[in-house]
Amino acid sequence: MATLASAAPAKFARYQFVLVALLSLNFGILFFDRNALSFVMPFVKPDLGLSNTEVGLTSSALSFAWAVSALFIGARADRSGRRKAYLVGATIAFSLCSFLTGLATSFLLLLGSRLLMGLADGGIAPISQSITALAVAPERRGVAMGVMQNFGSNLLGSFAAPVLLVGFAAAFGWHSAFFLAGVPGLISALLLWRFVREPAAAAPNSIAAAPLRDHLREIFRHRNMILCALIAILLVAYLVICWTFTPLYLTKVRGFAPAEMSWLMGTLGISATIGSFVVSRISDSLGRKPVLIFTCFLGVILPLGAMFFGGSVWILAVIFFFGWALNGTFPLFMGTIPSETVGHGSMTTAIALVMGTGEVFGGVFSPALAGWAADVAGLSAPLWIMMGLCIAAGFLALALHETAPALRSKLSPR
Repeated sequence: MATLASAAPAKFARYQFVLVALLSLNFGILFFDRNALSFVMPFVKPDLGLSNTEVGLTSSALSFAWAVSALFIGARADRSGRRKAYLVGATIAFSLCSFLTGLATSFLLLLGSRLLMGLADGGIAPISQSITALAVAPERRGVAMGVMQNFGSNLLGSFAAPVLLVGFAAAFGWHSAFFLAGVPGLISALLLWRFVREPAAAAPNSIAAAPLRDHLREIFRHRNMILCALIAILLVAYLVICWTFTPLYLTKVRGFAPAEMSWLMGTLGISATIGSFVVSRISDSLGRKPVLIFTCFLGVILPLGAMFFGGSVWILAVIFFFGWALNGTFPLFMGTIPSETVGHGSMTTAIALVMGTGEVFGGVFSPALAGWAADVAGLSAPLWIMMGLCIAAGFLALALHETAPALRSKLSPR
């Protein structure tokens, strides 16, 4: 009996490790597909004759569809309790949409393929984060949710994607790069179906059957949820503008070769991959709030370095590395803080709401506006916008209530 009792926790710990690894891998493949267009845009833009405004609209279209999909699929997953089925289905769908992007021969076809990809992608992040929050012990929740959202997405989507896809596009054409990007998701869907369990706390009888509007009303009663949604708007805008316009700025204004640009952008992936452990783990000990405040203000060094640093490209890569530590906070305000603020029955909906709000108002409007600003004032305009966004997010984070279990237990009366 003692042997069985000691084996059970070890088996559960192994499952938590496998679960987070698979969910992180899947989200990384999603971001590999999502970011592909930004990294090969120097090939796509002249081939299809796109303006900077049209470049921005391709990002806006995906973000809008992502936001709508995240909210409704997330709420549906909460009600049905079938998070795993929705996750596997969405993974298959976004992989097929990557093939559609590779078939685009005009701006309208490209725009349509990105809309469809956004609809397929939207539910994956909130469902994955809610599964993680329900399966992992509270004292490790921050680092687990950080690894789930940031490790695979940045190792594959921000580091491997620019290096592999730019080289592949240069050798075989940008259309072929999207065919390459679509295959791994189908393999990932099979692994998820085989190894991921439906969380016990997500059973249908444990989820409130209230209408969606009642869930939203309850969620927004919490001050943290309003602040997280506002921070998401600002930092998603920062993220999408960086992905969309920094490769163009580095190649067209600074004169970097496409290969140099791809490695500089790949530095962001290395930074966020390491940050998925470091930033989230520090927040488990020191708190979500101080980590979020510091990294938001640190984000200003990336656009400043891109515009004004004229020294070694290696030092510029270091500036990019530390400036992109801001990306390590995304799991905090999108997943960890909402999951620690609301109940289990609304967890996926709350996470989806923050992600969706950020995508709509930060991801949809910002790249189009930044593209317009670039057409009017030059490609440096989007980088100035990035600076303002991260500074504003840092000031908003000052008003957050701390949710880290370790700190709340210390502050609670005995």
